[in-house]
Amino acid sequence: MNYVPHTKEDVEVMLKRLGLNNIEDLFSHLPSEVLNKDKIGLPDDLTEKDIVKELHNIGVKNKDILSLSSFLGAGAYFHFVPPVVDYLSGRGEFATAYTPYQPEVSQGTLTAIFEYQTMLSYIFGVDVINASMYDGASSLAEAVLMATNIARRDKFLISSAIHPEYLQVVKTYTKNKGIEIVEVPFDEDGKTDIKFIKKHLLDVAGVAIGYPNFFGIIEDLDDIREAIGDLLLVTSTSEPLSLGIITPPGELGADIVTGEGMSFGNPLAFGGPYLGIFGTSKKYVRKMPGRLVGQTKDVKGNRGFVLTLSTREQHIRRAKATSNICSNEGLCALRAAIYLSLLGKEGFYELSEYNLSLAHYVKDVIIAKDGFDLRFASPFFNEFVIKTIYNPDKLYNYLLDKDIIFGLPLGRYRKDMKDSFLINVTEMINKRDIEKLEKALEGYHD
Repeated sequence: MNYVPHTKEDVEVMLKRLGLNNIEDLFSHLPSEVLNKDKIGLPDDLTEKDIVKELHNIGVKNKDILSLSSFLGAGAYFHFVPPVVDYLSGRGEFATAYTPYQPEVSQGTLTAIFEYQTMLSYIFGVDVINASMYDGASSLAEAVLMATNIARRDKFLISSAIHPEYLQVVKTYTKNKGIEIVEVPFDEDGKTDIKFIKKHLLDVAGVAIGYPNFFGIIEDLDDIREAIGDLLLVTSTSEPLSLGIITPPGELGADIVTGEGMSFGNPLAFGGPYLGIFGTSKKYVRKMPGRLVGQTKDVKGNRGFVLTLSTREQHIRRAKATSNICSNEGLCALRAAIYLSLLGKEGFYELSEYNLSLAHYVKDVIIAKDGFDLRFASPFFNEFVIKTIYNPDKLYNYLLDKDIIFGLPLGRYRKDMKDSFLINVTEMINKRDIEKLEKALEGYHD
């Protein structure tokens, strides 16, 4: 964003309006001991061109994701975003547009959202995808609320193999609603324990499963669907690129699908803003949170788009609202629509296949080294768990010194997995990255 400085006159006008004498008065409410009264120590005055050069020299000292060999995923995946996505999504018609309340002046935004909904419906195998939500975690939490509302039961089973941060958000959402969350353990293969589910189905509204789960493992959704009978099945997909290879959850009987759409044309961006995916069948569409854009015709027979469903507090009586979600991640959804349009159906499959094969190749490279092994033997997409005999902190820092981010240390989330790392591989990992990792691991010891 460009910097536009205030003039001295601007500052004086603002201070006068606030009833203050100087800038320091803005901080008069702060304790004196926390105020730094020393000079900052800025260099002598520089020309604009010299400032730009100086800031550039400072900036190149930083290490960004492109300068590292990163095998970190866990819900935020480093994919290539074609420059045209930035260009089109940055056009004024989109970048300055707000939520499309007035369809007659928002046809471009509504059209983009409609296309997004259509493509995501195909990818997830469901009738309807809404106009997007905040992120993958909040989408899952909203799905749990929706499922308990449909079933009129206040008990829900959630796999502990779902992203732990997603699980925490669910607990936060349901804490004061009287909803009991029961965590389902995972077995030695890293899959959700179906036997546990079968034993705890009494008075349950439904079950939520990661697909793929937090460990990158592809759950047996069809078996889980059969095990729970008529209960609601909710899925959470943090890496939707996987659906170019594996069967969409909607086709395997999921009643509500959720996910994180960051992988579709959105940058890592220090953790957000991201894109919440939420879909269901026509049967439950009026219980769905968020908004839905539909296609219609105007009085002249021309194709047009309108908000056909928006069951939120600002549109209907509060008691009948399905959620207090007030907006969709419109710009992020637009980027996803542009990105998927560029890939096309064949490109989507080919990119998924490439991620799959590359991840399995890197897995083989790592476990070929002494002291490393695959923790779970189950099928995975582009993310897997490696356990090691070495001190995880020392290993991680050793590789970081060589500009390698060796995945996510799982001891951060689970005490029983302190010896393990969650490794992710995307198309942004090349031959040089793999060779660098292989060389760094060669003969490593604490």
